[in-house]
Amino acid sequence: MPKKLPEDLHARIEAEIAQHPDGVGIDDLHTVLADIVSRRTLQRRLANLVGHQRIQVKGEGKAIRYLFAPVLVRGGNSVQINTVSAGSFEIYVPTSPEGAEIKAYVSQPIQGRKPVGYDRNFLAAYRPNASSYLSPEIRDHLHNIGRSPDGERPAGTYARDILGRLLIDLSWASSQLEGNTYTRLDTQNLIERGQAAAGKDRREAQMILNHKAAIELLVNETEDIGFNTFTFHNLHALLSENLLADPSESGRLRSRIVEVSGTVFHPLGIPQQIDAYFRMILEKAGAIEDPFEQAFFIMVHIPYLQPFVDVNKRVSRLGANIPLIRHNLCPLSFIDVPERAYVEGTLGVYEMKQVDLLRDVFVWAYERSCQRYMAIRETVAEPDPVRLRYREALIAVVAEIVRGQQPSGEAAVRAVAAALVPSEDLDKIIELALDDLRNLHEGNVTRYRLRLSEYRTWQPLQQAEKSEGGKNN
Repeated sequence: MPKKLPEDLHARIEAEIAQHPDGVGIDDLHTVLADIVSRRTLQRRLANLVGHQRIQVKGEGKAIRYLFAPVLVRGGNSVQINTVSAGSFEIYVPTSPEGAEIKAYVSQPIQGRKPVGYDRNFLAAYRPNASSYLSPEIRDHLHNIGRSPDGERPAGTYARDILGRLLIDLSWASSQLEGNTYTRLDTQNLIERGQAAAGKDRREAQMILNHKAAIELLVNETEDIGFNTFTFHNLHALLSENLLADPSESGRLRSRIVEVSGTVFHPLGIPQQIDAYFRMILEKAGAIEDPFEQAFFIMVHIPYLQPFVDVNKRVSRLGANIPLIRHNLCPLSFIDVPERAYVEGTLGVYEMKQVDLLRDVFVWAYERSCQRYMAIRETVAEPDPVRLRYREALIAVVAEIVRGQQPSGEAAVRAVAAALVPSEDLDKIIELALDDLRNLHEGNVTRYRLRLSEYRTWQPLQQAEKSEGGKNN
């Protein structure tokens, strides 16, 4: 089994570089970090930090040295820049006084922090709509910035309007918080064109594609998802596909003890209790009236319980989007969230049962997402009302053509669509379905609830049809 990397690996690399104002070479870095990371993985992580302008490179070849990059403070919701040592910086979100205290504690070497176990009272003491992790002022603020400018529209409309961007942003940003080294452009090429980045670990591509499938589940099945075991088991199954040493653990609660790297926290180990507290989390989340409180509650308690053998934080980040999508609020993409701030906020929950630092990260991350998607929606054309009304019919037409190994010509599409839509809209649906079939590729087949194998079986027929049409012309 491959070595499980520490959750705060990027932060540890940056901390070590911070000790060398004039830069440090990879040999010296690996000497210090050899017990937690291989040289090859260290090279990938350094390249990722350089690509995201977290560190700089000077020199060439064997003389390359790594040092911190100068960072510009952004206006508005700025990222906080803290001096670590002469010539080096760390990127952080603005923190409350309570958050700063948590940060100070979890930033200590692990030997200076007290080992703790799962505290059942942390969850049991929370009473939906009486207890709250987000103050009324914070909730009001998030509602004001996250509300759809279009007024009342069907659940999931906001997310569907920006689905193309959301798939890339959330898949990339959430994967990056797990140490994935894909750039946003790499992620876009993988999702839109099915092109994996050269020289990258296959697990990184798998992680991103898993996110894409899970996001599509949340957006396309808005009416069926919720705070229930079906939704969260399936979220885990999608996010963990082909990434677990034992595939039978995908989509199932864990039945064995796990350890979490980089923390003194020891998760609960009794399967019956894990099941009971997992159900309690979902029951309490479902009873919470405010969607932002629901979202943050899931971000706190799913990782704290560690109900699955792995991939718990990914499940919590996507699970946090369920109430936002269902209430037609701006989704939370985690774009630009500093990995260290997120990790330390989570450690504050694990080791101190205090949510203030993670709340600081949550609020800043949501403000950032709203800024991004408000700007994007201003440049996006209004959705086609016919496409919106007959969305399910279009999915069914495309799926039937592909699964039935039929040609994508007008006659075949008309035969399928005629049974699904009224005659007055039939011509428009045929036009839209033909357009969807022309634009079908490996990166979007799940939108039509197709398996990749079904598409690949049908694709040669489509290519042959195009070739034949070209000859006839």
